[in-house]
Amino acid sequence: MDDVRALRQAAGLSQHELAARSGVAQPNIAAYETGRRRPSAQTMDRIRRAVRPLPHDALAAHRDALVELAGRYGLSNIRVFGSAMRGTDSPGSDLDVLVTRADGVGLLRLAAFAEEASELLGVEVDVVTDGGLSADHEILTTAVAV
Repeated sequence: MDDVRALRQAAGLSQHELAARSGVAQPNIAAYETGRRRPSAQTMDRIRRAVRPLPHDALAAHRDALVELAGRYGLSNIRVFGSAMRGTDSPGSDLDVLVTRADGVGLLRLAAFAEEASELLGVEVDVVTDGGLSADHEILTTAVAV
């Protein structure tokens, strides 16, 4: 069984922060950590999801590595859009990334980049290329450089 205290501490969260993220009352979290109560499987799933990094925090921590990784895949002009850009992301959110791809970079290479970027950041990364978007598309008008 997962140790609630270890999960919480590894994520750098207080009991109050974990409660706010997970929707599990703080007194219950305290009881799970001391062994007075056992969380259900459903509650543990909620706690595991809540201790995942927020996409914008993961990006901030690994920004340079992500840009370097993108360059290795023939991608440039890395931008973020969606909930992470707006600051409304949650532990279950993905990171939406907009890129410019070099000639010859196809879908398989984009998929490989998305997979490796997800591993690097610890959050799901969705990749969109800017080549087919109209100049007034919402993604292009709201995306910000990483």
